[in-house]
Amino acid sequence: MRGRLASVAAEEVLLSEGWNLVLTEPDAYATPHDIPPTSQFIAAPVPGTVAAALEKAGLFDRENPQPLNTRDAWYVCRLFDAEPGDWILRLEGLATLCHVFVNGKEMLFSESMFTAHEIPVTLAGGDELALCFRALAPKLTEPGPRARWRPQMITPPGLKNIRTTVLGHMPGWCPEIHAVGPWRAISLVRGGLVSIDNVSIRTVLDEDDAGRLSVSLYCDAEEPVLQLRCGEHEASFEKVGDNHYSAILKIPGVTPWWPHTHGTPHLYDLTLLSDGIAYPLDKTGFRRIELDRGVDGDGFGLVINGERVFCRGAVWTTADIVRLPGDRSAYEPFLRLAAEAGMNMIRIGGTMAYETPEFFALCDELGLLVWQDFMFANFDYPRNDKAFAGHVHTEVEGFLHGVQASPSLAVLCGGSEVHQQAAMLGLPREFWGGPVTDEVIPAIASRLRPDVPYVPNSPYGGAMPFSPNAGVTHYYGVGAYMRPLEDARRADVRFAAESLAFAHVPQQSTLQRHLDVPAVHSPLWKARVPRDRGASWDFEDVRDFYLGLLYDTDPASLRRENPERYLELSRAVTGEVLTETFAEWRRTGSRCDGALVWTLQDLLPGPGWGVIDSTGEPKPVWHAMRRAFEPLQVLLTDEGTNGLDIHVVNETAADLAAELEIICFRDGRQQAASGSHSLALAARSKQKIAATELFGAFFDTTYAFRFGPPSHDVTVARLRSVDGELLGEAFHFPLGRAKACHDASIDVRLVEDAGHWAVDLTTDRFAQSVHVEAAGYRPSDDWFHLAPGIQRRIRLTPMTADAGEPQGEVLCAGNMRRFAFSAGG
Repeated sequence: MRGRLASVAAEEVLLSEGWNLVLTEPDAYATPHDIPPTSQFIAAPVPGTVAAALEKAGLFDRENPQPLNTRDAWYVCRLFDAEPGDWILRLEGLATLCHVFVNGKEMLFSESMFTAHEIPVTLAGGDELALCFRALAPKLTEPGPRARWRPQMITPPGLKNIRTTVLGHMPGWCPEIHAVGPWRAISLVRGGLVSIDNVSIRTVLDEDDAGRLSVSLYCDAEEPVLQLRCGEHEASFEKVGDNHYSAILKIPGVTPWWPHTHGTPHLYDLTLLSDGIAYPLDKTGFRRIELDRGVDGDGFGLVINGERVFCRGAVWTTADIVRLPGDRSAYEPFLRLAAEAGMNMIRIGGTMAYETPEFFALCDELGLLVWQDFMFANFDYPRNDKAFAGHVHTEVEGFLHGVQASPSLAVLCGGSEVHQQAAMLGLPREFWGGPVTDEVIPAIASRLRPDVPYVPNSPYGGAMPFSPNAGVTHYYGVGAYMRPLEDARRADVRFAAESLAFAHVPQQSTLQRHLDVPAVHSPLWKARVPRDRGASWDFEDVRDFYLGLLYDTDPASLRRENPERYLELSRAVTGEVLTETFAEWRRTGSRCDGALVWTLQDLLPGPGWGVIDSTGEPKPVWHAMRRAFEPLQVLLTDEGTNGLDIHVVNETAADLAAELEIICFRDGRQQAASGSHSLALAARSKQKIAATELFGAFFDTTYAFRFGPPSHDVTVARLRSVDGELLGEAFHFPLGRAKACHDASIDVRLVEDAGHWAVDLTTDRFAQSVHVEAAGYRPSDDWFHLAPGIQRRIRLTPMTADAGEPQGEVLCAGNMRRFAFSAGG
């Protein structure tokens, strides 16, 4: 099911082959028949974009893109696969100002990239379908409703009047690749003997875990026999109006859908039986989402199925900025890596584009919550434009109907940084919002998805919309504003829909394949570093600030004198910052209910914001995120003269019996103090323990009292199951990380266990930021700290079927020593 425009039991012909594309001067031709036969057409993928077609033909370079919105783009196709007769032409997305012609006759003019259309057509055989995408650039300079402000981030300002993505229009944020073309599927549809349309699905999970499923539809058959099946349960449809039928199914003891960090994302198959013939409708899940504002009314906590969930994840960009694909194969690699990293929420921001129901189906399966912004960002949008309001209604209703059965949809948001933009320009509160995000969208959302909380904008709440201690914020205190790590606690973040943006350096293997240039010094390198337009700094400067802070070094000098060590520490540092920050937000006593990192994936290979590079390979920070997001977690926080606090988090549905151990190492190997503690922790709970409780006596773990020289340079906390399995580790550096960069020697042994390869690692002293590299393999953990007294087994997963026997090396970034391994020894 794809929503309102989908039909049950309909015949569908996907029009994905035989398309040709030609670019012309703006308004040069009125109809497709005016185009000269000698024009240079090229083959074009559909669904697809002009950029994708040109790239496939070797005429477009995504790394040096030319403008694509300055010319008209004509797509032409002969419909040889469709039988003559009456059909519905379904167009699921046209970017952006598009005339649709059938046999030279104009049938539709579409003005929104985000609106789907259905057109009745009568085909005679061998018909011609043509699409003309008019040049958008001239339209962007036309006068429109006067705006109260102009955002600097997005250009040109005329985009506020056009319903299209701002991807490609944010200099410094993303490559200037303009979205033009039939970016979503085109098909011909006709009903069978019985037409069943406008299927509406709604699920409810009661507090006693009983599920209620409501389905309504329209059917043109005479006295049809319709039944609804969900799992093993069935209910009959009743007629409620002309050709309108509904069914309500109650399921006692339903198995709830959970985000994967807190349970199983259980899904039920929905089936429609029409006169004994079964038609699959959709998959759905039963879950209950409530918004807890806290005692002070300023919180933003999601309570799912009665349990408070700490949301963590990242902001989605796009699976490919050239193709803008919407199929499962494009989404799946990124979303699976998100789930593997322990994320339980993905946000689709208002500066991106709507993704397809296939995206939500994957999130349903993987147990990933989705925060969905509507595509309104930064601008002062028209307030009294009826045509614009009509586009908004159609866009919002179409999107919500397409994901009506999706349990992963967790938050609906009017858009991104509209309120913030107005507030930062000094406008009073009454000017921050507007009817689109404050009135129109919430009215539709409450009607079509009343089970999903709505927030007018992101950020939102507090004295200023971006105040971190109230509502939803975009938190860059640690990050872009280069505040000390302590600011993560001082800011009292309640929920960060964006946070922790850095120019994350990819793995060296990715750079060698896609960006083999001198790091930082090359203009090609700097072109991949994101920046805010007009700023005197970029996000590499932000990363360098924390490299200097955490490793007590001058990044500029290190880059000149030892570029290899500079790059390796740059890979390590953003993971260290993320680990420290999320420890603050997840600790006992924190009022933070969630934080999403900006962003999930890069748009081009290089040091972008993504925690996954554009090739689909996890960056070093991804591995730190995976450790920081575990449902079972041990954390260390520096409480000054109160010493170290140990926090144990159990988000699972099972009680935890575990052993907690803490060791303070001098010179990275000699135990200066240690202790252990048996622990019983209830399901869905946290516990804080002072480190001194494990030592049984005073020990200056934070080196706060400074009685004499420091007694240790690193503290390790370990959480183990009762049978000895390592559940989590945490580290504290009382003197800073630079004082814990020891000359460690790592013993590496390649082992084969039940047909799977792994490396076993042990060290004679503390080894900081250990990196495992084996060509063709992905390690199960990477860029981790390794303490003496424990053996770590790192599994090696082959990336291809012909990976061969692994060989590679282990790097200790703390001392830049490398240790080779191979199957031969």
